[in-house]
Amino acid sequence: MSDVRKIKYPQSTSYPKEFHWSLLETMVLIRRCEESFIDPILDRRIQCPVHLYSGEEAIAAGVCACLTPEDTVFGNHRSHGHYLAKGGDLYGLIAEVYCKEDGCSRGRGGSMHLISKENGFLGAVPIVGGTIALALGAALAHQIRDNNAVAVAFFGDGAAGEGVLYEVMNFAGIHDIPLILVCENNLYSTHMPIREIRCRDTLFDTAIPFDVRTIREEGNNVLKVYEATRTAVAHCREKKGPVFLEFSTYRQRGHVGPNDNIQGSQTDIRPPEEIREWLTRDPIANYKKFLITEEIFRTEEIDEMDAMIIDRVKQAHKKAEQANRPAPEDLPKYVFK
Repeated sequence: MSDVRKIKYPQSTSYPKEFHWSLLETMVLIRRCEESFIDPILDRRIQCPVHLYSGEEAIAAGVCACLTPEDTVFGNHRSHGHYLAKGGDLYGLIAEVYCKEDGCSRGRGGSMHLISKENGFLGAVPIVGGTIALALGAALAHQIRDNNAVAVAFFGDGAAGEGVLYEVMNFAGIHDIPLILVCENNLYSTHMPIREIRCRDTLFDTAIPFDVRTIREEGNNVLKVYEATRTAVAHCREKKGPVFLEFSTYRQRGHVGPNDNIQGSQTDIRPPEEIREWLTRDPIANYKKFLITEEIFRTEEIDEMDAMIIDRVKQAHKKAEQANRPAPEDLPKYVFK
């Protein structure tokens, strides 16, 4: 880890060791889960589209660490991390990606249709911006019930081109809805760089005209993500209205699949030097180095955790590959008529 870029973390003394451990464990679980899909995708054992979250783990971990089981979360097409960070079952996710009956959506949805109602993760869909309005509805329900809960919508920078975001911000701003809009700005909408889409490469300022509180922070720094989200959650629980959080980050893999190399045609147009620079900002490598340097944990402790998670992921894959696919005659089940 000697070549990782130094990310400046907030003072760690105010956080117990258990808190640091939980954040790191969540990020490592997400990374190991995501990277475990690469070989099955390349050899076609997994055939549904899979958008990997590698490189963005600090956002899901930091945001969800601030939430309670009663708070509700909605995801997007790249939501394995959101699902796991909110407490979703690892095996349920992996089985779903294999489209098996044991999956969290009973094998009907695949990678982009995840749900864990018991943990407050109410759904992910591939439609860009498709869950932003659903999160608004959930937040409105929280407000009506006066249960002190908040709703969170995760979306990427590409969703800022969808009109529904602006309608939601307007309604939420008018009615002080307890909604947290989390924009994971990874600088690319599929393969289009943000500089070719927008006059600015920031998005938080689009919320200002709607009287929505805004916070912009470094998305690869898990402690800064946590602290920004903690502020946002407190703002909502105090009935002060919605918050727009923008976190800058970068995906380490292709837009869909491991490397965007589709049938021999390279579609990833990101500059190699840009990719190399962002790899030095890896949220997990930097956080590990911080925890070891600050003598919060020993290298051996972290390595042991990593090995245990790798084994959990391997066992989940083995079980999922042996599970049954939905029977053809059962396909009409669990859908609205």
